[in-house]
Amino acid sequence: MLSIADNYFSQFELPVGYDIDLDRLNGQFRELQTIVHPDRYAAAGDEQRLRAIKLSSYLNEAYETLKSPLRRAGYLLKLQGVDVEQVDQSDLDPELLFEQIALRESLAELPKDESALDRLDELSRTTGDRLARRQLEFAACLVGRSAAGSPEGGDLAQAKKLFHELQFLTKLQAEIEKAEDAIV
Repeated sequence: MLSIADNYFSQFELPVGYDIDLDRLNGQFRELQTIVHPDRYAAAGDEQRLRAIKLSSYLNEAYETLKSPLRRAGYLLKLQGVDVEQVDQSDLDPELLFEQIALRESLAELPKDESALDRLDELSRTTGDRLARRQLEFAACLVGRSAAGSPEGGDLAQAKKLFHELQFLTKLQAEIEKAEDAIV
């Protein structure tokens, strides 16, 4: 039976990094999930069935983490020893906080009918563009760092700041999509 690798990237035979081959991830996931799917071990002993359930759960978590750009970013920081859950003042740009409040207020103030669709579309485009730029910046912050975390370049403090901005932008994008869906 399959064993758990050192990290999610190794599990799917992917290089550690922000930019990954999603087709390869999907293919590897399907292949590995076929090997450890609990249904294959229905007639096996309790220990083997439990191991299959644990491995399947681990693979699902690893896959969902690597598939999501935001979760992948957080996981990469975790591999570097950065705690993204612990946020201090230096991690949050005051301008970003004010902008976040202003954008959420403007989103809330939009009419809940078709007259808001153009503004929502514009917000979606600008948020998506900014999200893409920040993802590139995040990836650049990690360039030159080894998987073991030794600093051979890169800027983890800036990467953590960008991670928090990616969180904001991802959530804002979801709220925009939800507002659009409520109208159409």
